[in-house]
Amino acid sequence: MKQIATRNHRFWRGAYAAFLVALLASLTVAVPPSQARADNGGGDGALTAQQRAVLHGIARDTWNFYRADVDPITHLPLDNLTYTNNRVTVRGAYTSAANIGVYLWAVVAANDLGLISRSKALAQITATLTEVSHLKRDNGFLYQWYDTTTGDTILNPGQADCATEPTPTFDNCSFISNVDNGWYASGLIVVRSAMPELGSLANNLLGAMNFGLFYDSRPQTACNVNTAIPGNQPTGQMFGGYYVGLPVDQGDNWKHYYHNGALYSDPRISAYIGMGLRQMPGDVWWRSWRVLPPKQCASDPDFSWQGQWPVPGYWHVYNDPQSGKPFNVWEGHYTYPGTDLTFVPTFAGGMFEGLMPNLVVPETTWGPQSFGLNDLRWAQVQVKYTTEQLHDPVWGMSPSSTPDDTGNYGGYGVDGLIWPYAAKQGLSQAYGAASETTVTPHASFIALDVLPQQAYANIQALRTLYPDIYRADGGFYDAVAPKAFSYSNTNTTYNVAAGQVGHRDLVLDQSMIMAALDNALNDGALQQHFAGDPVSWAARLYLSSETMSIAPGSSAPPPGPAATPELGSGELVATGLIPLGLALCVRRRRTHSARRQTESAVV
Repeated sequence: MKQIATRNHRFWRGAYAAFLVALLASLTVAVPPSQARADNGGGDGALTAQQRAVLHGIARDTWNFYRADVDPITHLPLDNLTYTNNRVTVRGAYTSAANIGVYLWAVVAANDLGLISRSKALAQITATLTEVSHLKRDNGFLYQWYDTTTGDTILNPGQADCATEPTPTFDNCSFISNVDNGWYASGLIVVRSAMPELGSLANNLLGAMNFGLFYDSRPQTACNVNTAIPGNQPTGQMFGGYYVGLPVDQGDNWKHYYHNGALYSDPRISAYIGMGLRQMPGDVWWRSWRVLPPKQCASDPDFSWQGQWPVPGYWHVYNDPQSGKPFNVWEGHYTYPGTDLTFVPTFAGGMFEGLMPNLVVPETTWGPQSFGLNDLRWAQVQVKYTTEQLHDPVWGMSPSSTPDDTGNYGGYGVDGLIWPYAAKQGLSQAYGAASETTVTPHASFIALDVLPQQAYANIQALRTLYPDIYRADGGFYDAVAPKAFSYSNTNTTYNVAAGQVGHRDLVLDQSMIMAALDNALNDGALQQHFAGDPVSWAARLYLSSETMSIAPGSSAPPPGPAATPELGSGELVATGLIPLGLALCVRRRRTHSARRQTESAVV
């Protein structure tokens, strides 16, 4: 994809923190999502029996997609399939860590939903994970792209086998993606929780991983960046990935690295897992950004370029629940223009950036004053803007295939482009990074947990208004254009008609639909699989430890000197940005486009 986060406290505080962590680790049953919605005060009504029956039928049809998608020899999921007259005509015979991880979700969901037997689910997962165990990996992590026919690493879809490139290079033959491996690990966690019979196989693969490699442990400062490190680097967040054999601290390698600075985006799955495996400290949670913050020091970058400025909010000092260490966190938010609807924006406006982690991690249950609440708010923003400002008959913008049959991929989202940049009323942090032209069905499904009735109505509207978007042998196609528009790709202009459908399916998007339906129809089943695993303690602890500025009754702390974070510990403390640039979260989902190149920061 193209685009573009101690010790020194008193004995009793440390003892209490240890007790709290142990207690939370022992609580492994998730509260049903329906209760979480009630707690958030934003649910719009439970699904009826008839609606549930319709959704179960969609799950059945969607599961049919995988019969054609999974390679019969390697048992690896293909990235995408393109159809003509409902028949597969192009097979995207490549895959990624994220594709494999979400495919594992889909198989577990199919078993939960009664679509396949447990024995068949066990056999399918065993076959896939056995193949994965033979793939080339680094520290247990999967590389960027694999040929699904041979299992070999490849530079990019349709490009050279990486065996032709024996020397480490700053390209996808050497790149290990943080977020993609986070989704892969989430699949392993779901598998070993849902199907203990596969625990040994999943544990062997998960146990080889060290998420600490994605964690910038260089010296920290009380500023947003560390000027003592080349590039004025923001130590203290997760890197977007690493290059095997080309470490960040050698020479000018840092110029090729970036940080996942925006916490409300899909890479936070790796923070949940990295902390849960005790491979990252809790610092990564506090020192990643909710909204790009104002300066703490003169040397800090100026973020006035973001979608809204100045950003309402306040600095709040949190003491980490494990270490007791203080962190000064900018609790900022955006406000939907002309309303009192406050929210923490995604970086580039996509629905899955915000809501995808909630498919696995019960954010709506564990974070009713933090990201669980914001999941609801972000869905509300998408619905409100698309229907009231764009006047589209359906909503749900998220990176997906283009709504044509070219096999292209687009970065779609809600940016607030109806309002000029100078008005500073944007709805994403990177105003202008997304296109507001295309709706993708997976966005409605992942909103079922927070807006069940509105999401269901939108799903039905997609089928009614655009009959060509759905078929029994695979469910929804990936994208539709509510209005006519044009776009350019590789110097070619494409014209898309109103109502045009892209007859293409991505395994990532279909698997998000399967996961969402498992949660909606089985009382949060996929979330409960994650919650039942020992790694879930960290997500539960940190989601429940924070009250964001969007929460009812939240307010700035009383005036007084802010605590200064302890410096030089070698753990994550500072916030992060890409080396003086825009690449915080600029990755927008590498998992899909056949034309995506190596991830890069925009300096």
